[in-house]
Amino acid sequence: MPQYKAPLRDMNFVMNDVLNYPKHYGKLPCAENATPDMVEAILGECAKFCEQVLSPLNQTGDQEGCHFEDGKVTTPKGFKAAYDQYCQGGWQGLSHPEEYGGQGMPISLSVMKSEMIGTANWSWGMYPGLSLGAMNTIFLHGTEEQKHHFLPKMCEGTWSGTMCLTEPHCGTDLGQLKTKAAANADGSYAITGTKIFISSGDHDLADNIVHIVLARLPDAPAGTKGISLFIVPKFKCDPAGNLGDFNNVVCGSIEHKMGIRASATCVLNFEASEGYLIGPPNKGLECMFTFMNSARVGTSLQGLGAAELSYQGALPYAKDRLSMRALSGKKYPDKIADPIICHADVRRMLLTQKAFAEGGRAMVYYAAKYADFMLFGETEAVRNEADDQLGFLTPILKAFLTETGCEAANLGMQVYGGHGYIKEWGMEQIVRDTRIATLYEGTTGIQALDLLGRKVLLGKMKTLKTFSLDVLKFCKDNGLISGNPHKKEMNRFIWPLFKYTTNWQQYSVRLAMRARKNFDVVGAASVDYLMYSGYVSMAYMWAMMAQAAYEKLAEGTDNPEFYKAKIQTAEFYFDRLLPRAKAHAECMMASPKSLMKMKEDNFSFLD
Repeated sequence: MPQYKAPLRDMNFVMNDVLNYPKHYGKLPCAENATPDMVEAILGECAKFCEQVLSPLNQTGDQEGCHFEDGKVTTPKGFKAAYDQYCQGGWQGLSHPEEYGGQGMPISLSVMKSEMIGTANWSWGMYPGLSLGAMNTIFLHGTEEQKHHFLPKMCEGTWSGTMCLTEPHCGTDLGQLKTKAAANADGSYAITGTKIFISSGDHDLADNIVHIVLARLPDAPAGTKGISLFIVPKFKCDPAGNLGDFNNVVCGSIEHKMGIRASATCVLNFEASEGYLIGPPNKGLECMFTFMNSARVGTSLQGLGAAELSYQGALPYAKDRLSMRALSGKKYPDKIADPIICHADVRRMLLTQKAFAEGGRAMVYYAAKYADFMLFGETEAVRNEADDQLGFLTPILKAFLTETGCEAANLGMQVYGGHGYIKEWGMEQIVRDTRIATLYEGTTGIQALDLLGRKVLLGKMKTLKTFSLDVLKFCKDNGLISGNPHKKEMNRFIWPLFKYTTNWQQYSVRLAMRARKNFDVVGAASVDYLMYSGYVSMAYMWAMMAQAAYEKLAEGTDNPEFYKAKIQTAEFYFDRLLPRAKAHAECMMASPKSLMKMKEDNFSFLD
C-alpha cells in the first residue's frame, strides 16, 4: 500500500498562487485568524496525523474490516485510538462556530483537512466526515436549543452523526419513503422504519450517534412534498449532554462490500425511536440537501484522493521497475533495462493520474470558496449567490472527479502490471475503495440529471452563465486582448478554453430547445453533458495554474522545476485529455432515438 505523503506544496500552490486564498480570507468575517502562518501550521499538523497515524491503518483496516456481533459494530484495530487522537487535536470542530465549541475557521480549511484524511484512509475518514454533514444541517436548520444541545458534543467528536435517507424499497426516488413520524405528547416524535446503506450507522468510536432522518408525518402529502426531517440520537440525552436510555435505534446488520471495508455500512431499524423535528414540517428534503450537498462535495474528494494516492504509488514503481529499452534508445545503459517511466505509454498513464489529481484539487478548492461565502457571506445576496454557484458545481465535482478518480486508480494498477493485481502492493485496494464513489450520494447518472435538468435547464442557465463568464473573463485578461507578458505562451491554453466554453453555452441552448419537444433528450444527453462540463471546468483550472506558474518563474524562484512541471502537465491535459470533450459533445447532441426505439422485450432473446 502506498504510504501517503501530503502534497503540501501542491496544496499551497493552488491556495496561494492560483486562487489567492489570503485575499479570499480577508473578505470573510470568520477568517480573521486564518492568517497564512496559521493555515500553514494547521495543514502541516494535519499532514503529520494523516501520514503517521491514518495511512498505516489503511491496508490493515481493509484486511480486518468491521465486526458485527449482538447488534454492535466494532471498527478495525487502531481506528478507535486514531479517532481519540483526532478528537483531542480539536479537528472535528475546525470550521464550526466557537460558541458551539468549534474553532471558527473557514469551511474551506476543513475541506483541505478532509482531502488529506480521505486520501490517507478513506474508510476511517468517513466516520468524522458524515458527522460534518450532520453538524452543518443542524447549524443551518436547527433551533437554537437544538444547536446548543447537539453541536458542542459533535464539535468535540465525542458524538458523531449520520444521514438516513435510503430505504429497502427506494433509493434515489425518495417520494416512495415509508418511515413514519408520530407525534408524542411532549412535542417529540416516535420514528419507525428501516434505513439501509447508512455509512457510519453504528460503531465504537463515539459515545453517541446523532442520526439525521427523513420520515413522514401522519397527515403528510404524498411524494417528496410530504417528507420531514428529524434528529434521532442513538441514546437519549438531557440538556446538559448526559446520556440516558437507549433510543431503540437498532443496527440489524452491516454490508459486506467490495471496498471501504473498514467503514460500517449499516441497516438501521428505528423502533418508535424518539426524534425531534428539524426545519419546517414537510420541508425535510430541502433541509436535507444541506447534508446531501456536503456529502457530495465530500465524495468528490474521494475521486481526487484516489487519483493522488494511486499516483503516489505508481510513480516510484515506474521509476524503479526495469523493463525493455526505451523506443528512442537506451536511457540507462549501465542497467539491464530502462525504467518503465521511460516508455511513452507509461508516461501517458502517470500524467493522466497527475493531471486528474492536481486539476481535481484546484476544482474542489475553487468550489470551497463558494462554500465559505454560502455560510459566512456578509449579506443574504452574497450567501444566496454562493449557494447557487456551489449547487451548480456540486454535481460536476461529485460525478466528474469520481469518474476520473476511478480511471486514475485503474491506471495505477496498470502501471504495476500483474503486480497491481496483488493485494500486498495495495493498488487494487484503491480501485475497490473508490469504485463506490461513483455510486453513493447519487450515481453519475443522477448527478448528470441534476446538472442538466435542474441546474441548467430549469435554472434557465443562470449559474452556467455566471461560471462561463468567469472563464471567458480569464481568457480575455490572460491572452485574447490583454497585455499579459505571457500571452504568447498562454495562447495555447486560452484559445481552446475560449472555444470549448462558448460551445458549452451553445450546446446548452440547443439542448434546451430540443428538450421542449422530447424530454428524453435530457436523459440521453445528461452524462455526456456532465463529462463535457467536467473536462472544460478542469481545463479552466489548468489554464489558471499555467498562468500562475509562468508568473512565479518570471518572479524568480528557488524551485523552477516545480513550476515547469505545472506548465508541462497543463500542456498534456490540453493535448491529450481535453479533446475527449469533443466525443462527449457529439454523443450529447445525437438524437435519443437509438436509445429509446428498442422494445423492452427485445433487449434479450434468452430462452
